[in-house]
Amino acid sequence: MTVVFILLGIVVLAVLYVIVTYNALVSLKTRAEEAWSDIQVQMKRRYDLIPNLVETVKGYMKHEAGTLEAVVEARSRAMADTGGPMHQAETEGMLQQALKNLFALAENYPDLKANQNFLQLQADITDTENRINMSRRFYNGSIRDLNVKIDQFPSNLVAQQFSFGKGEFFELDEAEASAAAKPVEVSFR
Repeated sequence: MTVVFILLGIVVLAVLYVIVTYNALVSLKTRAEEAWSDIQVQMKRRYDLIPNLVETVKGYMKHEAGTLEAVVEARSRAMADTGGPMHQAETEGMLQQALKNLFALAENYPDLKANQNFLQLQADITDTENRINMSRRFYNGSIRDLNVKIDQFPSNLVAQQFSFGKGEFFELDEAEASAAAKPVEVSFR
C-alpha cells in the first residue's frame, strides 16, 4: 500500500511539474508576442510621421529629390514587410539609414532647420526611434527568456511535447550595426 502511495505521489508531482512548466512557457511566449506587438506599434507610428516629414522637407530640399525618394521607398518597403523579426529588422535598418541621411542633409538648409514643423517632426521621429530601441531590447529579453526555458532540461521535454518553438531575435544586421557605430558625417562645404 505504501508503494502505491509513493508511486501516486511521484505521478502527481510529475503532472504538477508539467502543468507549471507548460504555464511558464505559455507566459513567456505571450510576453514575447506582446513585446513584438509593441515594436510594431512604434514602427507604425514612425511610418505615419514620415510622410509629414517628407512634405515639410520637400519645399526646402528641391535639389535632394533622390534622398526624399529613398526615404519614401524605404518606408514603403518597411510597411509592406510581413516577414519575421530578422527580415523586418533588415527593412527597418534601411529605413533608419534613409532617415539618417535625410537629417544629415537637412543640416545644409538653415531655413529648414529653423522650421518649427520640421523640428517637431524630427523630435517625434527621434523619440519614436528611442521607443523602438527600448521595445527591441524588451522583445529580445523576452525571446531570450523563452529560448532559455525551451533549451533547459527538463523543461525542454515539456516544450518539445507541446511544440513550443524558439523565437527570433530582432537584431541589427551587420551592415546596419557598423553604420550605427559610425555617426553620419555632416559637411558644410
